[in-house]
Amino acid sequence: MKQNKITQNSLFILQKIGQAIARRRDVNVMLTRILEIIQEELGMERGAFLLYDDEEFHVKVARGLSRAELSAETLARVRECMKKVIEKEKKQIIPAFPIVLEETAEVPAGSPVLSSFIGVPLRRQRNVIGVLAASGPVRPTEELEAITELFNVIASMAAEAAFFRKQIHKEKESLLSENQRLRGMLNQAPGQMIGNCEAMKRVYEQIRQVAPSDATVLIRGASGTGKELVARAIVELSPRKEKPFVIVNCAALPEPLLESELFGHEKGAFTGAAARRIGRVEAANGGTIFLDEIGDLSPSTQVKLLRLIQNRTFSRLGSNGELHADVRFLAATSQDLEELMVQKRFRSDLFYRLNVFPIRLPDLCKRQGDILMLARHFVDTICAKYGKKINHISPAAVQLLMGYAWPGNVRELENCMEYAVLTANEESIRARHLPLQLQTAKDSLSISDGSSSLEFLLANFEREVLLTVLRKKQWNRAAAAKELGISPRMMTYRANRLGIPKREDD
Repeated sequence: MKQNKITQNSLFILQKIGQAIARRRDVNVMLTRILEIIQEELGMERGAFLLYDDEEFHVKVARGLSRAELSAETLARVRECMKKVIEKEKKQIIPAFPIVLEETAEVPAGSPVLSSFIGVPLRRQRNVIGVLAASGPVRPTEELEAITELFNVIASMAAEAAFFRKQIHKEKESLLSENQRLRGMLNQAPGQMIGNCEAMKRVYEQIRQVAPSDATVLIRGASGTGKELVARAIVELSPRKEKPFVIVNCAALPEPLLESELFGHEKGAFTGAAARRIGRVEAANGGTIFLDEIGDLSPSTQVKLLRLIQNRTFSRLGSNGELHADVRFLAATSQDLEELMVQKRFRSDLFYRLNVFPIRLPDLCKRQGDILMLARHFVDTICAKYGKKINHISPAAVQLLMGYAWPGNVRELENCMEYAVLTANEESIRARHLPLQLQTAKDSLSISDGSSSLEFLLANFEREVLLTVLRKKQWNRAAAAKELGISPRMMTYRANRLGIPKREDD
């Protein structure tokens, strides 16, 4: 091959390499194709892209190079040439490079084969990151110089393309990781909350929506539904996470003591006030205050609280001085505040100040799919507390748990499971281990279709599971079947049997 012929073919070769770079996304596949073009168009017998890291060479891709054929002596010489390319940051041309092969059918062991060797640096922003090396039949020096100039352009193209593909791969991995993290956040209950039913998922979504702000939240729900857990979850996800979190139970303290607890008092403010004392609001400065059972506040305390929420100012009992409070307010109630307003027992202006972002917790009887999940969680927690080992809840016990109306909600379920763990003398909780009110309950959930309670409740649970997965898969039944590990035909059968529509709006 003449030098002018190489020059004439350079544009064609670079065009083919450009197409290889454009069409191959995988770095190894791209570099391998470049080596193929070098072999086909320039007649080079061996080629490799090597990366240089921590003073070590790593072969990224290679063609025509076999450690089984090349001798240790030749490999050592190749590494020495690579080192010179890196250190001097310039090309290395050896017109007659002796390659010593191991014994093969054609060549006896130790027989040197003369080849022309070329090595050029791979540069990225003036940094040498590796070497493009190739060897082939012995050629004149001027011809090798022409090939080397072409190699310099190829090395530059390959280095840039490899770098950008690596960056794209990193960004893709980062996006996938972030996507998985966000999906995990969406699917995972915040704080210490437990539950996977649709009603609780809406609560989790509301918590994540309001937590980053300073908005006042009113948490509503029956006693025992977990209102304090919601408040703690909001704080855990808020910018005030590391600041004080102060809880005040408005129903547990009489009116005079409650005002002192909230706002503090000066020495001599009332009988027994022997010294100044800061209140809970002042102690929560910079953080969050949670007012539980807000419906039990007296009218006079409601007025002072309204002023505090409106202006963020308050006065200690026995003092005329105003203090500023940088606090976020969370409130909770199990009472019907609208009815209390009708009865003139709760101020409407305070209600509207508190009800900026309402969150309503469902009763446990409306969370059928979560009952067993909660029961098992409580069993595990209580077993760890008392050093017991229980790993099973019998079907008869499950039937009682699922059929009970749970007027005391999650708190009652926790107490029942603690009783069961304490009375169980084996590794399984059976019906006889549950409290008497579950075994003789008259307020069990009514069954409208005449079937046994267990069959009815399990059917409801199955329906909720299928609906949850179908919504997750945008109502694609085949995808939902794959997620659940059943056949599409079985998915259709179960959905039709349970009256599940083909789409959300059907």
